[in-house]
Amino acid sequence: MIIDTYLKKTAAPGPATLGRELLLIDGRRVPAVSGKFFDTLDPSTERVIAQVAEADAADVDAAVAAARRAFEGAWGQMRAADRGHLLMRWAELIRQNQDALVELESLDSGKPVSAIRRQDLPAVLDTLTYYAGWADKINGQVIPARLDALTYTVREPIGVVGAIVPWNFPLMIGMWKLAPALACGCTVVLKPAELTPLTALKMGELALAAGIPPGVLNVVPGYGKTAGAALVNHPDVDKVTFTGSPAVGREILRGAAGNLKRVTLELGGSDPVIVCADADVDAAVKAVIIGRYWNAGQACLGCKRVFVHDSVYDGFVSQLVERVGRYEPGDGAVKAEKPKLRMGPIHTRQGRDELLEQVEDGVSGGGELLIGGGTGGNGKGWFLEPVVVAEPADTSRLMREEVFGPVLPVSRFTDFDDAIARANDTPYGLGSSIWTHDARLIHRAAQEIESGMTWVNQIHYGYDELPFGGVKASGYGKEHGIEALDSYVEIKSVVVGGLA
Repeated sequence: MIIDTYLKKTAAPGPATLGRELLLIDGRRVPAVSGKFFDTLDPSTERVIAQVAEADAADVDAAVAAARRAFEGAWGQMRAADRGHLLMRWAELIRQNQDALVELESLDSGKPVSAIRRQDLPAVLDTLTYYAGWADKINGQVIPARLDALTYTVREPIGVVGAIVPWNFPLMIGMWKLAPALACGCTVVLKPAELTPLTALKMGELALAAGIPPGVLNVVPGYGKTAGAALVNHPDVDKVTFTGSPAVGREILRGAAGNLKRVTLELGGSDPVIVCADADVDAAVKAVIIGRYWNAGQACLGCKRVFVHDSVYDGFVSQLVERVGRYEPGDGAVKAEKPKLRMGPIHTRQGRDELLEQVEDGVSGGGELLIGGGTGGNGKGWFLEPVVVAEPADTSRLMREEVFGPVLPVSRFTDFDDAIARANDTPYGLGSSIWTHDARLIHRAAQEIESGMTWVNQIHYGYDELPFGGVKASGYGKEHGIEALDSYVEIKSVVVGGLA
Protein backbone atom coordinates (compact mmCIF):
# COMPACT_ATOMS: atom_id res chain seq x y z
CA MET A 1 0.00 0.00 0.00
CA ILE A 2 2.33 2.72 1.24
CA ILE A 3 5.30 1.80 -0.97
CA ASP A 4 3.47 2.44 -4.22
CA THR A 5 2.23 5.77 -2.91
CA TYR A 6 5.68 6.72 -1.70
CA LEU A 7 7.42 5.96 -4.97
CA LYS A 8 4.97 8.22 -6.77
CA LYS A 9 5.36 11.11 -4.31
CA THR A 10 9.01 11.27 -3.34
CA ALA A 11 9.46 14.48 -5.28
CA ALA A 12 6.46 16.17 -3.73
CA PRO A 13 7.35 18.84 -1.14
CA GLY A 14 5.44 19.66 2.01
CA PRO A 15 4.29 17.87 5.12
CA ALA A 16 1.39 15.87 3.66
CA THR A 17 1.26 12.26 4.78
CA LEU A 18 1.49 9.43 2.26
CA GLY A 19 -1.58 7.60 3.47
CA ARG A 20 -2.86 5.31 6.19
CA GLU A 21 -1.47 1.86 6.89
CA LEU A 22 -3.54 -0.90 8.46
CA LEU A 23 -2.59 -3.93 10.53
CA LEU A 24 -1.94 -7.31 8.91
CA ILE A 25 -3.89 -10.06 10.68
CA ASP A 26 -4.88 -13.44 9.26
CA GLY A 27 -3.88 -12.45 5.75
CA ARG A 28 -5.93 -9.23 5.65
CA ARG A 29 -5.15 -5.55 6.18
CA VAL A 30 -7.53 -4.44 8.92
CA PRO A 31 -7.98 -1.32 11.07
CA ALA A 32 -7.24 -1.41 14.78
CA VAL A 33 -10.26 -2.32 16.91
CA SER A 34 -9.94 1.06 18.65
CA GLY A 35 -9.84 2.91 15.35
CA LYS A 36 -6.68 4.73 16.48
CA PHE A 37 -3.73 5.70 14.28
CA PHE A 38 -0.28 7.04 15.13
CA ASP A 39 2.17 9.07 13.06
CA THR A 40 5.45 7.72 11.79
CA LEU A 41 8.09 10.38 11.06
CA ASP A 42 11.07 10.81 8.80
CA PRO A 43 13.88 11.57 11.29
CA SER A 44 15.83 13.44 8.61
CA THR A 45 13.08 16.02 8.10
CA GLU A 46 10.73 15.50 11.09
CA ARG A 47 7.95 15.15 8.51
CA VAL A 48 4.97 12.85 9.06
CA ILE A 49 5.26 10.23 6.32
CA ALA A 50 2.30 7.99 7.19
CA GLN A 51 -0.36 7.25 9.75
CA VAL A 52 -0.37 3.65 11.00
CA ALA A 53 -3.15 1.75 12.73
CA GLU A 54 -2.32 1.47 16.44
CA ALA A 55 -2.67 -2.08 17.70
CA ASP A 56 -3.52 -2.80 21.32
CA ALA A 57 -4.58 -5.85 23.33
CA ALA A 58 -7.71 -6.61 21.27
CA ASP A 59 -5.74 -6.62 18.02
CA VAL A 60 -2.96 -8.73 19.52
CA ASP A 61 -5.57 -11.21 20.70
CA ALA A 62 -6.96 -11.49 17.16
CA ALA A 63 -3.46 -11.90 15.71
CA VAL A 64 -2.51 -14.61 18.21
CA ALA A 65 -5.74 -16.47 17.47
CA ALA A 66 -4.98 -16.32 13.74
CA ALA A 67 -1.44 -17.55 14.36
CA ARG A 68 -2.76 -20.44 16.46
CA ARG A 69 -5.20 -21.49 13.73
CA ALA A 70 -2.44 -21.42 11.12
CA PHE A 71 -0.11 -23.38 13.39
CA GLU A 72 -2.69 -26.09 13.95
CA GLY A 73 -3.87 -25.94 10.35
CA ALA A 74 -2.24 -25.31 6.99
CA TRP A 75 1.25 -24.36 8.18
CA GLY A 76 1.54 -26.99 10.86
CA GLN A 77 0.36 -29.74 8.53
CA MET A 78 2.62 -28.73 5.65
CA ARG A 79 5.66 -30.79 4.68
CA ALA A 80 8.86 -29.21 5.94
CA ALA A 81 10.30 -29.18 2.42
CA ASP A 82 7.26 -27.25 1.17
CA ARG A 83 7.73 -24.68 3.95
CA GLY A 84 11.29 -24.25 2.76
CA HIS A 85 10.16 -23.75 -0.84
CA LEU A 86 7.71 -21.03 0.24
CA LEU A 87 10.43 -19.26 2.23
CA MET A 88 12.66 -19.35 -0.86
CA ARG A 89 9.82 -17.89 -2.93
CA TRP A 90 9.42 -15.15 -0.32
CA ALA A 91 13.13 -14.37 -0.64
CA GLU A 92 12.75 -14.06 -4.39
CA LEU A 93 9.85 -11.60 -4.03
CA ILE A 94 11.91 -9.55 -1.56
CA ARG A 95 14.72 -9.50 -4.10
CA GLN A 96 12.34 -8.35 -6.84
CA ASN A 97 11.00 -5.58 -4.59
CA GLN A 98 14.31 -4.59 -3.04
CA ASP A 99 14.47 -1.10 -4.56
CA ALA A 100 11.12 -0.17 -3.05
CA LEU A 101 12.00 -1.76 0.30
CA VAL A 102 15.31 0.11 0.44
CA GLU A 103 13.67 3.45 -0.34
CA LEU A 104 10.95 2.90 2.25
CA GLU A 105 13.38 1.77 4.96
CA SER A 106 15.45 4.89 4.34
CA LEU A 107 12.41 7.12 4.57
CA ASP A 108 11.14 5.54 7.79
CA SER A 109 14.47 5.14 9.60
CA GLY A 110 16.68 7.90 8.18
CA LYS A 111 19.30 5.36 7.08
CA PRO A 112 21.28 6.20 3.94
CA VAL A 113 19.89 4.41 0.90
CA SER A 114 23.39 3.25 0.00
CA ALA A 115 23.91 1.60 3.40
CA ILE A 116 20.61 -0.30 3.27
CA ARG A 117 21.36 -1.45 -0.27
CA ARG A 118 24.87 -2.64 0.64
CA GLN A 119 24.23 -4.07 4.10
CA ASP A 120 20.69 -4.43 5.42
CA LEU A 121 18.86 -5.82 2.40
CA PRO A 122 21.57 -8.37 1.45
CA ALA A 123 21.62 -9.51 5.09
CA VAL A 124 17.84 -10.02 4.99
CA LEU A 125 18.13 -12.22 1.91
CA ASP A 126 21.09 -14.17 3.30
CA THR A 127 19.27 -14.94 6.55
CA LEU A 128 16.05 -15.99 4.86
CA THR A 129 17.71 -18.27 2.31
CA TYR A 130 19.97 -19.77 4.99
CA TYR A 131 17.05 -20.83 7.17
CA ALA A 132 14.84 -21.79 4.23
CA GLY A 133 17.48 -24.40 3.49
CA TRP A 134 17.21 -25.70 7.06
CA ALA A 135 13.44 -26.26 6.97
CA ASP A 136 13.61 -29.97 6.03
CA LYS A 137 16.80 -30.69 8.00
CA ILE A 138 15.58 -30.06 11.54
CA ASN A 139 15.92 -33.65 12.68
CA GLY A 140 15.92 -35.71 15.81
CA GLN A 141 18.21 -38.68 16.32
CA VAL A 142 18.11 -42.31 17.27
CA ILE A 143 19.76 -42.85 20.66
CA PRO A 144 20.54 -46.50 21.58
CA ALA A 145 19.47 -46.29 25.23
CA ARG A 146 18.03 -49.84 25.32
CA LEU A 147 18.45 -53.02 23.34
CA ASP A 148 14.78 -54.01 23.57
CA ALA A 149 13.27 -50.69 22.45
CA LEU A 150 13.59 -48.00 19.81
CA THR A 151 14.62 -44.77 21.54
CA TYR A 152 14.81 -41.52 19.61
CA THR A 153 14.15 -37.77 19.71
CA VAL A 154 12.07 -35.48 17.54
CA ARG A 155 12.16 -31.71 17.23
CA GLU A 156 8.69 -30.15 17.18
CA PRO A 157 7.88 -26.46 16.54
CA ILE A 158 7.25 -24.61 19.77
CA GLY A 159 4.05 -22.93 18.53
CA VAL A 160 3.09 -19.25 18.35
CA VAL A 161 6.00 -16.80 18.59
CA GLY A 162 5.76 -13.15 19.59
CA ALA A 163 8.59 -11.20 17.92
CA ILE A 164 9.34 -7.66 19.10
CA VAL A 165 11.74 -5.80 16.81
CA PRO A 166 13.67 -2.54 17.44
CA TRP A 167 13.82 0.53 15.25
CA ASN A 168 17.53 0.57 14.39
CA PHE A 169 17.52 -2.37 11.93
CA PRO A 170 13.85 -3.08 11.23
CA LEU A 171 14.28 -5.27 8.17
CA MET A 172 17.41 -7.11 9.23
CA ILE A 173 16.62 -7.89 12.87
CA GLY A 174 13.04 -8.69 11.91
CA MET A 175 14.31 -11.40 9.58
CA TRP A 176 16.69 -12.74 12.24
CA LYS A 177 13.54 -13.70 14.14
CA LEU A 178 11.12 -14.57 11.36
CA ALA A 179 13.31 -16.88 9.27
CA PRO A 180 14.28 -19.48 11.92
CA ALA A 181 10.83 -19.42 13.53
CA LEU A 182 9.04 -20.06 10.24
CA ALA A 183 11.60 -22.64 9.09
CA CYS A 184 10.87 -24.62 12.26
CA GLY A 185 7.14 -24.55 11.55
CA CYS A 186 6.15 -21.89 14.10
CA THR A 187 3.79 -19.03 13.36
CA VAL A 188 4.56 -15.42 14.30
CA VAL A 189 2.95 -12.26 15.56
CA LEU A 190 5.43 -9.49 14.77
CA LYS A 191 5.36 -6.17 16.60
CA PRO A 192 7.68 -3.74 14.83
CA ALA A 193 8.86 -0.64 16.66
CA GLU A 194 6.30 2.14 16.45
CA LEU A 195 9.08 4.34 15.06
CA THR A 196 9.70 2.12 11.99
CA PRO A 197 6.65 -0.01 11.13
CA LEU A 198 6.37 0.38 7.36
CA THR A 199 8.72 -2.24 5.92
CA ALA A 200 7.41 -4.90 8.31
CA LEU A 201 3.94 -4.46 6.85
CA LYS A 202 5.27 -4.67 3.31
CA MET A 203 7.27 -7.80 4.15
CA GLY A 204 4.09 -9.38 5.48
CA GLU A 205 2.32 -8.63 2.21
CA LEU A 206 5.18 -10.19 0.25
CA ALA A 207 4.98 -13.31 2.43
CA LEU A 208 1.32 -13.70 1.50
CA ALA A 209 2.16 -13.15 -2.18
CA ALA A 210 4.74 -15.93 -1.91
CA GLY A 211 2.01 -18.36 -0.84
CA ILE A 212 2.69 -18.43 2.89
CA PRO A 213 -0.76 -19.10 4.37
CA PRO A 214 -2.79 -16.40 6.14
CA GLY A 215 -2.13 -16.22 9.87
CA VAL A 216 1.43 -17.54 9.63
CA LEU A 217 2.86 -14.00 9.80
CA ASN A 218 0.79 -11.27 11.43
CA VAL A 219 2.06 -7.68 11.84
CA VAL A 220 0.70 -5.49 14.65
CA PRO A 221 2.40 -2.08 14.89
CA GLY A 222 1.83 -0.35 18.19
CA TYR A 223 3.43 0.82 21.41
CA GLY A 224 5.41 -1.35 23.79
CA LYS A 225 3.24 -0.65 26.82
CA THR A 226 0.08 -1.73 24.99
CA ALA A 227 0.68 -4.00 22.00
CA GLY A 228 4.06 -5.24 23.22
CA ALA A 229 2.85 -5.97 26.74
CA ALA A 230 -0.25 -7.73 25.41
CA LEU A 231 1.93 -9.99 23.28
CA VAL A 232 4.32 -10.79 26.10
CA ASN A 233 1.54 -11.54 28.57
CA HIS A 234 -0.70 -13.46 26.18
CA PRO A 235 -1.38 -16.98 27.50
CA ASP A 236 -1.45 -18.49 23.99
CA VAL A 237 1.98 -17.20 22.97
CA ASP A 238 4.59 -19.92 23.44
CA LYS A 239 7.77 -17.88 22.97
CA VAL A 240 8.86 -14.24 22.87
CA THR A 241 11.97 -13.07 21.06
CA PHE A 242 13.00 -9.49 21.78
CA THR A 243 15.77 -7.08 20.83
CA GLY A 244 15.99 -3.86 22.83
CA SER A 245 16.97 -2.43 26.20
CA PRO A 246 17.76 -4.35 29.41
CA ALA A 247 14.97 -2.48 31.23
CA VAL A 248 12.35 -3.73 28.79
CA GLY A 249 13.98 -7.15 28.75
CA ARG A 250 13.36 -7.46 32.48
CA GLU A 251 9.72 -6.49 31.97
CA ILE A 252 9.41 -9.19 29.33
CA LEU A 253 10.79 -11.80 31.71
CA ARG A 254 8.20 -10.83 34.27
CA GLY A 255 5.41 -11.03 31.73
CA ALA A 256 6.63 -14.34 30.32
CA ALA A 257 6.39 -15.94 33.76
CA GLY A 258 2.59 -16.15 33.43
CA ASN A 259 2.66 -19.24 31.25
CA LEU A 260 6.41 -19.89 31.49
CA LYS A 261 6.87 -19.04 27.82
CA ARG A 262 10.34 -19.37 26.38
CA VAL A 263 12.29 -16.12 25.92
CA THR A 264 15.24 -14.98 23.82
CA LEU A 265 16.68 -11.56 24.72
CA GLU A 266 19.27 -9.47 22.90
CA LEU A 267 19.70 -6.39 25.05
CA GLY A 268 22.46 -4.23 23.69
CA GLY A 269 26.13 -3.82 24.44
CA SER A 270 29.08 -1.61 25.15
CA ASP A 271 31.67 -3.56 23.19
CA PRO A 272 35.36 -3.04 24.01
CA VAL A 273 38.15 -2.90 21.44
CA ILE A 274 41.75 -3.49 22.53
CA VAL A 275 44.46 -2.24 20.15
CA CYS A 276 47.83 -3.69 21.13
CA ALA A 277 51.33 -2.37 20.50
CA ASP A 278 51.89 -4.64 17.47
CA ALA A 279 48.54 -3.90 15.83
CA ASP A 280 48.12 -2.77 12.25
CA VAL A 281 47.03 0.71 13.30
CA ASP A 282 45.77 1.79 9.90
CA ALA A 283 43.55 -1.29 9.57
CA ALA A 284 42.34 -0.94 13.16
CA VAL A 285 41.37 2.72 12.68
CA LYS A 286 39.41 1.97 9.50
CA ALA A 287 37.61 -0.93 11.15
CA VAL A 288 36.79 0.96 14.34
CA ILE A 289 35.28 3.81 12.33
CA ILE A 290 33.00 1.41 10.48
CA GLY A 291 32.20 -0.47 13.68
CA ARG A 292 31.32 2.70 15.59
CA TYR A 293 29.73 5.06 13.05
CA TRP A 294 27.83 2.48 10.99
CA ASN A 295 24.13 3.36 11.16
CA ALA A 296 25.08 6.60 12.96
CA GLY A 297 26.33 4.46 15.85
CA GLN A 298 22.84 3.14 16.51
CA ALA A 299 23.75 -0.53 16.75
CA CYS A 300 23.88 -2.90 19.70
CA LEU A 301 26.92 -4.58 18.19
CA GLY A 302 29.63 -1.99 17.62
CA CYS A 303 33.00 -0.61 18.67
CA LYS A 304 31.91 1.47 21.66
CA ARG A 305 34.97 1.73 23.92
CA VAL A 306 38.50 1.64 22.49
CA PHE A 307 41.59 0.93 24.59
CA VAL A 308 44.85 1.65 22.73
CA HIS A 309 48.37 0.77 23.87
CA ASP A 310 50.35 3.84 24.87
CA SER A 311 53.05 3.19 22.25
CA VAL A 312 50.59 3.54 19.33
CA TYR A 313 47.94 5.72 20.98
CA ASP A 314 48.95 9.08 19.45
CA GLY A 315 49.15 7.69 15.91
CA PHE A 316 45.84 5.87 16.30
CA VAL A 317 44.00 8.93 17.60
CA SER A 318 45.48 11.20 14.93
CA GLN A 319 44.30 8.92 12.11
CA LEU A 320 40.96 8.38 13.81
CA VAL A 321 40.14 12.07 14.11
CA GLU A 322 41.25 12.80 10.53
CA ARG A 323 39.04 10.07 9.09
CA VAL A 324 36.05 10.79 11.31
CA GLY A 325 36.17 14.37 10.05
CA ARG A 326 35.24 13.09 6.58
CA TYR A 327 31.86 11.79 7.73
CA GLU A 328 28.93 13.94 6.68
CA PRO A 329 25.58 13.54 8.47
CA GLY A 330 22.67 14.10 6.15
CA ASP A 331 19.31 12.98 4.81
CA GLY A 332 19.63 9.29 4.06
CA ALA A 333 17.29 9.50 1.07
CA VAL A 334 19.56 12.04 -0.66
CA LYS A 335 22.10 10.39 -2.93
CA ALA A 336 25.34 12.02 -1.82
CA GLU A 337 28.31 12.32 -4.18
CA LYS A 338 30.26 10.19 -1.68
CA PRO A 339 27.50 8.05 -0.17
CA LYS A 340 29.95 5.93 1.84
CA LEU A 341 30.66 9.04 3.90
CA ARG A 342 26.99 9.87 4.43
CA MET A 343 25.61 9.26 7.93
CA GLY A 344 21.92 9.47 8.74
CA PRO A 345 20.26 11.14 11.71
CA ILE A 346 19.71 9.99 15.26
CA HIS A 347 16.28 8.44 15.18
CA THR A 348 14.62 10.64 17.80
CA ARG A 349 15.21 14.01 19.39
CA GLN A 350 15.28 12.32 22.81
CA GLY A 351 18.00 9.98 21.61
CA ARG A 352 20.14 12.87 20.39
CA ASP A 353 19.62 14.78 23.63
CA GLU A 354 20.73 11.71 25.60
CA LEU A 355 23.91 11.46 23.51
CA LEU A 356 24.74 15.12 24.06
CA GLU A 357 24.30 14.66 27.81
CA GLN A 358 26.61 11.64 27.78
CA VAL A 359 29.26 13.58 25.86
CA GLU A 360 28.97 16.52 28.26
CA ASP A 361 29.39 14.17 31.21
CA GLY A 362 32.50 12.63 29.68
CA VAL A 363 34.11 15.99 28.92
CA SER A 364 33.20 17.67 32.22
CA GLY A 365 34.74 14.72 34.04
CA GLY A 366 38.14 15.15 32.40
CA GLY A 367 37.76 13.82 28.85
CA GLU A 368 38.82 15.88 25.84
CA LEU A 369 36.42 16.47 22.96
CA LEU A 370 38.59 15.96 19.87
CA ILE A 371 35.95 16.36 17.17
CA GLY A 372 32.23 16.55 16.57
CA GLY A 373 29.13 17.24 18.58
CA GLY A 374 27.43 19.74 16.27
CA THR A 375 23.75 19.24 15.50
CA GLY A 376 23.43 20.88 12.08
CA GLY A 377 22.43 24.37 11.14
CA ASN A 378 19.00 24.16 9.52
CA GLY A 379 17.13 23.04 12.63
CA LYS A 380 15.38 20.13 10.86
CA GLY A 381 16.27 16.51 11.44
CA TRP A 382 17.94 15.00 14.49
CA PHE A 383 21.52 15.04 13.26
CA LEU A 384 24.72 14.76 15.27
CA GLU A 385 28.24 15.20 13.92
CA PRO A 386 30.38 12.16 14.87
CA VAL A 387 32.22 12.57 18.15
CA VAL A 388 35.57 11.36 19.51
CA VAL A 389 36.35 11.90 23.21
CA ALA A 390 39.85 11.17 24.49
CA GLU A 391 40.49 9.73 27.94
CA PRO A 392 37.10 10.11 29.66
CA ALA A 393 37.02 8.83 33.22
CA ASP A 394 36.21 5.13 33.55
CA THR A 395 33.33 6.18 35.82
CA SER A 396 31.81 8.51 33.20
CA ARG A 397 28.56 7.80 31.44
CA LEU A 398 30.46 7.34 28.18
CA MET A 399 32.23 4.33 29.69
CA ARG A 400 29.51 2.93 31.97
CA GLU A 401 26.40 3.18 29.79
CA GLU A 402 25.47 1.96 26.35
CA VAL A 403 26.10 4.94 24.08
CA PHE A 404 23.66 4.54 21.21
CA GLY A 405 24.98 6.94 18.63
CA PRO A 406 28.09 8.23 16.80
CA VAL A 407 30.18 8.87 19.91
CA LEU A 408 33.48 7.08 20.60
CA PRO A 409 35.57 7.26 23.79
CA VAL A 410 39.25 6.35 23.33
CA SER A 411 41.59 5.52 26.23
CA ARG A 412 45.23 4.50 26.51
CA PHE A 413 46.67 1.54 28.41
CA THR A 414 50.12 0.17 29.17
CA ASP A 415 49.34 -3.14 30.89
CA PHE A 416 47.35 -5.86 29.09
CA ASP A 417 45.81 -7.14 32.32
CA ASP A 418 44.52 -3.63 33.00
CA ALA A 419 43.04 -3.44 29.49
CA ILE A 420 41.16 -6.71 30.04
CA ALA A 421 39.85 -5.54 33.41
CA ARG A 422 38.65 -2.24 31.96
CA ALA A 423 37.09 -4.02 29.00
CA ASN A 424 35.06 -6.15 31.42
CA ASP A 425 34.11 -3.20 33.63
CA THR A 426 30.63 -2.87 32.14
CA PRO A 427 27.24 -4.43 32.77
CA TYR A 428 27.17 -5.56 29.14
CA GLY A 429 28.79 -8.48 27.36
CA LEU A 430 27.77 -8.65 23.71
CA GLY A 431 30.85 -8.34 21.48
CA SER A 432 34.55 -7.58 21.78
CA SER A 433 37.57 -7.13 19.55
CA ILE A 434 41.34 -7.35 19.86
CA TRP A 435 43.96 -6.16 17.40
CA THR A 436 47.28 -8.00 17.70
CA HIS A 437 49.38 -10.72 16.06
CA ASP A 438 50.52 -12.15 19.39
CA ALA A 439 48.87 -15.58 19.74
CA ARG A 440 49.13 -15.46 23.54
CA LEU A 441 47.20 -12.20 23.75
CA ILE A 442 44.64 -13.43 21.21
CA HIS A 443 43.83 -16.52 23.25
CA ARG A 444 43.82 -14.61 26.53
CA ALA A 445 41.37 -12.09 25.14
CA ALA A 446 39.11 -14.82 23.72
CA GLN A 447 39.03 -16.56 27.10
CA GLU A 448 39.00 -13.62 29.51
CA ILE A 449 36.84 -10.93 27.90
CA GLU A 450 33.26 -11.37 29.06
CA SER A 451 31.32 -11.31 25.80
CA GLY A 452 29.28 -13.51 23.52
CA MET A 453 31.56 -12.93 20.53
CA THR A 454 35.21 -11.96 20.06
CA TRP A 455 36.75 -10.75 16.80
CA VAL A 456 40.50 -10.78 16.15
CA ASN A 457 41.86 -8.18 13.71
CA GLN A 458 38.29 -7.83 12.43
CA ILE A 459 35.37 -5.44 12.79
CA HIS A 460 32.19 -6.39 14.61
CA TYR A 461 30.05 -8.32 12.16
CA GLY A 462 27.56 -11.18 12.45
CA TYR A 463 27.20 -14.26 10.29
CA ASP A 464 24.14 -16.43 9.72
CA GLU A 465 26.24 -19.53 10.32
CA LEU A 466 27.58 -18.42 13.72
CA PRO A 467 25.46 -18.03 16.87
CA PHE A 468 24.99 -14.43 17.99
CA GLY A 469 24.08 -13.32 21.50
CA GLY A 470 25.50 -11.90 24.69
CA VAL A 471 26.15 -12.50 28.36
CA LYS A 472 25.49 -10.41 31.47
CA ALA A 473 23.07 -7.54 30.76
CA SER A 474 23.32 -8.17 27.03
CA GLY A 475 20.74 -10.93 27.42
CA TYR A 476 20.65 -14.63 26.74
CA GLY A 477 19.71 -17.05 24.01
CA LYS A 478 21.14 -17.08 20.50
CA GLU A 479 20.17 -15.81 17.11
CA HIS A 480 21.81 -17.11 13.92
CA GLY A 481 23.28 -20.55 13.38
CA ILE A 482 21.84 -23.89 14.35
CA GLU A 483 21.48 -22.57 17.88
CA ALA A 484 18.69 -20.20 16.81
CA LEU A 485 16.67 -23.16 15.52
CA ASP A 486 16.84 -24.88 18.90
CA SER A 487 15.07 -21.93 20.52
CA TYR A 488 12.00 -22.45 18.32
CA VAL A 489 11.55 -26.19 18.88
CA GLU A 490 10.75 -28.57 21.68
CA ILE A 491 12.85 -31.74 21.83
CA LYS A 492 10.70 -34.76 22.62
CA SER A 493 12.10 -38.16 23.61
CA VAL A 494 10.24 -41.26 22.35
CA VAL A 495 10.62 -44.82 23.66
CA VAL A 496 9.00 -47.57 21.59
CA GLY A 497 8.92 -50.81 23.54
CA GLY A 498 7.61 -54.30 22.79
CA LEU A 499 10.00 -54.77 19.89
CA ALA A 500 11.96 -57.68 21.34
